[in-house]
Amino acid sequence: MTAIVETPIEGALTTAETVLSARAGTAVTLTDPEDLGGSGRSVVARARVSRNPVSTHRTLVIKSLGAEDDPESFHREVTAYQYATALPSESRPGPQLIAHDPVRRVIVLSDLGTGRAMTDLLAGTDIEEVSRAVSAWGQALGRMHAATFGGEEDFNALLRRSSARSVEGVPTAWARRVAVDLPGVAESLGLAVPDSVIARLDHAVRLFAEGDFRAFSPSDVGPENILINADGVRFMDYEWGGFRDATLDVAYGLATFPEHLGSRSPSVRAELETALIDAWRSEAETMWPALGDRAAVHDVIASARLLWTWLSTVVFVGAGDDGPTDAADEAMLTHDWAITTTDPAVACDRWIELAEAATRWAGADSSLTELASFATGFAAALRRDWLS
Repeated sequence: MTAIVETPIEGALTTAETVLSARAGTAVTLTDPEDLGGSGRSVVARARVSRNPVSTHRTLVIKSLGAEDDPESFHREVTAYQYATALPSESRPGPQLIAHDPVRRVIVLSDLGTGRAMTDLLAGTDIEEVSRAVSAWGQALGRMHAATFGGEEDFNALLRRSSARSVEGVPTAWARRVAVDLPGVAESLGLAVPDSVIARLDHAVRLFAEGDFRAFSPSDVGPENILINADGVRFMDYEWGGFRDATLDVAYGLATFPEHLGSRSPSVRAELETALIDAWRSEAETMWPALGDRAAVHDVIASARLLWTWLSTVVFVGAGDDGPTDAADEAMLTHDWAITTTDPAVACDRWIELAEAATRWAGADSSLTELASFATGFAAALRRDWLS
């Protein structure tokens, strides 16, 4: 007799059917699975709902975690989806949570459909369309941040019910440990780090746990995790969802989208960066009037962007990091935000783009001028000594 071996996707669908049927009180059947990829041992698939008399959903997305995956990451992700699903529809940043089972470690989500990927839009030839997409991205961030201002206690209450630890998007301890390595790496490249740059990096690390503009974030808000459909900009992947300073999201977008623009001129990149920031401010300023101070906004975003640039250098080039020391470190080095590219030269590009932005924003702020000078020198030294 030949044994029938169920594939991981088939197993995920079977589990999802069981969970959905128990929730609906009647049989639910899923068919036509489509593999959407996944990280590690997790399975992510889209399936057609061929039998479900109590729901209008025609397709659903199923995420099933592997037995070796960190169970806390499952609880954190479910909490993030629960919190976001409870938001008003116009402020909801992504898919709705339909069902989940902590024992079977399966999550069932509404399907966002196909739409257009932000990465494809950024690479398009129509610069006006690109600008509209970037502005929509900024507005979606601002609406999400404004709608979730003051909601941290509610999120933490959900988190406590799940027995998961609170995290701040990127584990703060990992970011803090990596941040202190910058002076040593710079010295090895023949550079000294200005005190003002070190102060900026320290401030940026604190934005995960503190900050004046705390709001909910799915955390992975770069182009790879953005879809634009009939409902607007949708953010995907809430595995590290939580509360942190909203400027980290804006800075993350600024640090990650230029690499998708191809050979666009620096002036075009600058216009798009301004479009993203201004669109975000237009929505978020309703909650934080302090965002009306453009210079102050640029200052804190510059610090956050410095941190993301350095963290990506650690990941892409291996600069100053002895490798993961625990499960959280390992997750950070393999999670989507860290593997947007395999090209270490992108790290140099991000330093150059940081320098260009700091120069534009400097005005009379000498600390931004120092940041621009250091970033320019670091990019050149990195390319000369490590990537040549």
